[in-house]
Order: sequence, then structure tokens, then C-alpha cells
Amino acid sequence: MRLPRSVETADVAGKRVLVRADLNVPLADGRVADDTRIRAARPTLRWLLDHGAAEVAVCSHLGRPQSDADRTRFAMAPVAERLRSLLPDGRVRVLENTRFDPRETANDPGFARELARGMDVYVNDAFGSAHRAHSSTEAVAHLLPAYAGFLLLDELEHLGRLLGEVERPFVLVAGGAKVDDKLAVLENLGGRADAVLIGGKMAEQVRVANPLSFPVELPLDVVAASSFDADAETQVVDVDAVPDGWLGLDIGPRTARVFAAAVRGARTIFWNGPMGVFEWERFAAGTRAVAEAVADADAYSVVGGGDSVRAIQELGLADRVSWVSTGGGASLELLAGVELPGVAAIPEA
Repeated sequence: MRLPRSVETADVAGKRVLVRADLNVPLADGRVADDTRIRAARPTLRWLLDHGAAEVAVCSHLGRPQSDADRTRFAMAPVAERLRSLLPDGRVRVLENTRFDPRETANDPGFARELARGMDVYVNDAFGSAHRAHSSTEAVAHLLPAYAGFLLLDELEHLGRLLGEVERPFVLVAGGAKVDDKLAVLENLGGRADAVLIGGKMAEQVRVANPLSFPVELPLDVVAASSFDADAETQVVDVDAVPDGWLGLDIGPRTARVFAAAVRGARTIFWNGPMGVFEWERFAAGTRAVAEAVADADAYSVVGGGDSVRAIQELGLADRVSWVSTGGGASLELLAGVELPGVAAIPEA
């Protein structure tokens, strides 16, 4: 895999540095609800400060602003406040939401020039946005000496291990609602895996019309519900015995045992997507069983995708996983074999 040059090779003493970070965090009541991504940005920012950067200007998008009203909802002020509390250094300033300017997503060179104005060095540490060819992730990298931050490099290293020779058995676990979003990853990794376990709504889609070119393991039983509701009537049934009009909202206990056994016996694991509607406790057992098996396995384990990452963190198991990816769509594209624009724009190491 092509690796971009590291920020560690940059001369930043006395320089003004533009950093593209991934500070796209959830907000609640005008405050940061989860600062995981802000904390993940700190090592690169700390390194720049420790090595004498005169100024560090941090830019990021936040949400998907569509209207003038969103300029208040998605303003960077709460993020900047939280970053200041974690990294109290007057040399750091947070720029306003890059997506407030429509030129950002158009990868407009004029907007890139505005971001680069007065800056001496550019560092991209936003792996979660590296699959987007936007002004702050791609165009600006051609205007300043460009380097990769520590988080970006860590993501490339850890995810890249799945694309090379892996220790076997290699088990791939996929779930969630949409097979289309993960089809390219499944095709790229699944044919090399020793077992591909599919749960969640994705399992229903694959069962009806399997678009994959290799065998997969689907649920044997499900927790069926009379409606899509946290308090709906439920029963555990075989997959071919779901009552008409009912929904499978979690893998059943038999499937959970089979999936967990396969995961625990693996030496390499990639898990993306929950096994059911884990946000509701009555339908969380399947996802919990997989998460615990990933944590228990004597394996190189990678968890990616917002919902599976959320599950592993809420269960307190993240520190027992080899790598928890912050990447979302970027992780999927990288593992599908796609070159990421934000990475390609940085010179090689």
C-alpha cells in the first residue's frame, strides 16, 4: 500500500501549519456529546506544538449544513471550546466549518487558496474525510508542502494489514442495513476470508438476492418482532418461520453462538455493522455476542463503521480490540481497494 510522508519528517519550527482534522463530532444542546475524534486529533497537534510551530490552524467539517439555519446548528464553537480544554495552547485556533462554503465540496481551487493563504505547511490527519476530494482534503495539498498526521497514518497501517497476507483463520463479520454500501468491501476481502458472517438487515437482502461471488454464513434464527418498535411483541424463530408481517430485528441465540464461536477461533477479524437494532436492549444480544467474541479472540482485530464502533465502545471493549477505525466511508473505500484522494495528494514517504 502507498504510504504518504509523515508529519514527523516536516520542519515546522516557526512555521504556520494548516491541519485538516476530523472534528465531525456529535453535538447535544450546543455541546460536544462525544469527544473521541477530538481526542484522536491531539497527538498530531501536540507534536506540531512541541516542535515549535508558530501557529496551528485546524479546519474540519461538521455535519451536513444545507441552509442558513444550519450555520448556528453546525458552528464549530463547541468543538473549539472542547479542543481548548484538552489542548490549552494559544497557538491553536479552529477555523469555521469548511462546509459552510459550498466551494469546499466542489474541491474548488479558489477556496483551497484561501485556506492556504498565510500558511507554510499542510497536514492532513482526517482519515474519515480522506475519501472525499474536497478543497480542504485534496486541493490544498497541492498548494503547500503536504504531510500525513499520525491518525491518518495509523489508519492506513492498521487497515492495510487486512489487505496483505493475514494470519488465518480470517473471519469477516458484516451487518447493518445496506449491503450496497459494503458490497465492494465484501467482494475485495470476502473472497480471501475463511468465513464471512452476515447479520442485520443485510442478511435479509443477501438471502433474497445474493450479489456475492463467494459463500457466506447467514443467520439460522432471528429475534422477530411484530413491528419496528422497542416494545413490540417478540419471539425467537428460525429464519424461514418468521410470521407474516413480522421483522427480524436481531440474530437469534443459536446464530449468536455459531457466529461467536467462529470469531473466537479467528486469528484475523474485520467487523463492520451490528447484528440487529442494538440501540434497543431487547435486540442487542446478537451484537453484544459478536462484540464480546471479537474482544475475547486471540487475533488481530479491526472494528470499523459507526454503529459497530459505537457498540464496542458502549460495551467497554474498545481497549481489547487491535484497532477501532474512525474512518466510516473512508475505511470501506480503502478496504475495497480504492485510492483515497486525500492520501494520493500527499507525496509518498
